[in-house]
Parts: sequence; structure tokens; C-alpha cells
Amino acid sequence: MKFETKAIHAGIEPDSATGAIMTPIYQTSTYAQPRPGEHKGYEYSRTLNPTRHALEKNLSALENAKHGLAFGSGLAAIDACMRLLDPGDEVISTNDLYGGTYRLFTKVHERYGLKFHFAGMQNSGGIENLINENTKMIWVETPTNPTMNIIDIAAFAEVAKKHKLILVADNTFASPFLQNPLDLGADIVMHSVTKYIGGHSDVIMGFLALNDDVLREKLAFIQNSVGAVCGPMDAFLVLRGIKTLHLRMERHCENGAKVAHWLKAHPKVDKVHWPGFESHPNHAVAKSQMRDFGGMISFSLVGDNIDQAFDLISKMRVFTIAESLGGVESLAGHPATMTHSAIPKEERAKIGITDSLIRLSVGIEHIDDIIADLEQALS
Repeated sequence: MKFETKAIHAGIEPDSATGAIMTPIYQTSTYAQPRPGEHKGYEYSRTLNPTRHALEKNLSALENAKHGLAFGSGLAAIDACMRLLDPGDEVISTNDLYGGTYRLFTKVHERYGLKFHFAGMQNSGGIENLINENTKMIWVETPTNPTMNIIDIAAFAEVAKKHKLILVADNTFASPFLQNPLDLGADIVMHSVTKYIGGHSDVIMGFLALNDDVLREKLAFIQNSVGAVCGPMDAFLVLRGIKTLHLRMERHCENGAKVAHWLKAHPKVDKVHWPGFESHPNHAVAKSQMRDFGGMISFSLVGDNIDQAFDLISKMRVFTIAESLGGVESLAGHPATMTHSAIPKEERAKIGITDSLIRLSVGIEHIDDIIADLEQALS
């Protein structure tokens, strides 16, 4: 079954009670049992809810996964992955990653005995010297947030397999439409569903997709025990959003490519980070493991002045200054003071998050209006 068909039909059945085509919102906390312990798989909605269950089956199919678990947020999903580990275990992570992930790793889980190594992941050989008997997990994010670095998932999967490590891939920027890390050897795929999968800036949710039965049982236990689940209304909204994911991603990619090339030719723009350029680091990897290059772009300005960056994004009218990404509307952000402010300035500088760096989530508006907005803001 092709992606577009799976997005609409996978895991979705007409409601058994009414025949409703759209999965109902099962707004209930508990379920009747004819006798104690006798139920149809549903006993309490923290453990399992029919609307959430339908979403988990649908989104798992999009990632070519056997199992899927929906969480109350992307960070809740990441947190569940960390709870697979024990005090003293070590994680090797890309050094260019979402600031919230960095904060969760360093400010929460380091306090409970986990150790994190942040390294450049331009090639898989660069982390071999960090692996020791305590290493249990490799965390990759590709494309990375916000400089769009590309990590070779298959290459890191080989390293993980060699050393018997869990490889987790944050696939938020690509979405399952552009990239399927499990097919490339990852053990767990993480999504901030809030972004492209939901697609309408109206839901907070996270998701884990995987094939391993043992890992699934561990994560399901953690999910149920900790209780960081999404609500049925949110699950319903995401199921609705997924039905147009392929259409939205096609337009995001189309608009993103035109914006990237336009910015690259502008005299006030210094660097443009977009994996579709042949000059972009690991462009060949992006071309092989992704189906297109996405709608996320970041760029810095000539002079690298923070006030200049603030003035520019404050003049935008089609782009809205806001956190998050992946919605139908175009958004602009300043990573150093917004999404990545939790990362110390000296660490930001090492990974290219400069004072003038601006991150764009290019929406699905008409491209002429998007370009015109950038033109007037840069004038």
C-alpha cells in the first residue's frame, strides 16, 4: 500500500457501533466490564483508548513499524526513551539538536545518573572513541534543528548494531513522508507529532515507532506507569491531520526549495542551511535517505548582528514569529533566544547557532506571497 493510501486508511475501520467513517472521539476514562477482568482490551484510558489506539496503528503504518505509542508531547516520548536506561548508563547524542531535548538530557536526566556525550555526527566514525562499556544509546536527529545537518542513519545503525546499542532517530523535521529511519536500521523513531504530522498548530503530542517486541513492552509499561499519554481529542485531530500529510509535505518541499534558492541569491544573506543544496554537508546522504528536502530552512545575515535579525523578523507579515514548526502557516524564529536558549552560548557557537541565525518553517501559502514577504523584510 502506498503512503498516500496508508495515510487515509491504515489502521482505520468504520466504527463498529455506528458505522462512522471517522474514528469517534472516545471521551471516556473507563469502560464497563461484564465480570472483573473481562473486557475487550479497554479498561482504563491511560492504558488504552480506542481513538488513541487507532492513531497508533495509523502512524505506525506510516513509519513501516510494527508498534507505536502516542504520548502527551514530544518531550514525553523522549523522556520515555531515557527511562529505558539505568543510572550510570551513557548516551551519545548529536551536538546539534532541539534545545528542549538538550535541556531534558542535561537538566533532568543527568541528575539521575545518566551521562550524555554531545558530538558532531558528520560521519559515524567520529563517535567510536566515545563508546565504552556504559554506552547504551545513540541519539540522532536528522535533519538537525536548527542548522539542518544530515546524519547518515544507516551508517550509525551499523555502529549501534556492532556495539549492541539502541539507536533512536528523531524524525520530526522530515516526517514519515520524507524519511523512514526504521527501514535504515534505527531501533526507535521519535516524532514531535505537534509539528508536520499534526500540521495545523493545534495539538501537542509525541510518538514512538518501533519493531522490537521487547522494547515495545518496556516502553508501553513506562507509558502506562508514568501516564504521559495524549487525550482522545488530540488523537482525533492528528488522525484528521495525517489524511493530508502527503499533500502538505509536497507543498512544504516545493515552497521550501524556492525560498532556499531565493535567500541564497540575496546580498544581505550570509549562509543558507538547506539540505537540498549540493554544497550542503552530507547532501548526498540526504538525497539517498530522504524523498525530498523539506520545508525547514535556516539562514544567517551578513554581519551576524542580533538586532539586525530581530528587525528583520519583526517586519515579516506572512511569516509569524513563533515557537514550533510544521504547520500550514509560515513561521519564523530566532533559535538563540527562542528554541535553543537552553543551550549555553559557547555551545551554540560551536554548532553554528549564531546571533543572526533565523529559522524558517515554510508553510503552504502561495509562494509569491512568501517571497514578497521576505523581500520586504530584507529591504
